[in-house]
Amino acid sequence: MGEIIYEIHPNLCTECVGHFDEPQCQLFCPVDCIPNDPEHVESQDQLMDKYKKLIAQKSTSN
Repeated sequence: MGEIIYEIHPNLCTECVGHFDEPQCQLFCPVDCIPNDPEHVESQDQLMDKYKKLIAQKSTSN
């Protein structure tokens, strides 16, 4: 949660790759206000690699 609005950190967002077929934030946002960030365009393979790294970090920190 940001100071004024919720913010999605691009280093932590996998666009739900590894969990769902499409980004859940865009699917469930009631005001359709979550655009793709042109500064952080990633391929499905890049997003899957990020997902795997995040899951590995989580499992080693427990």
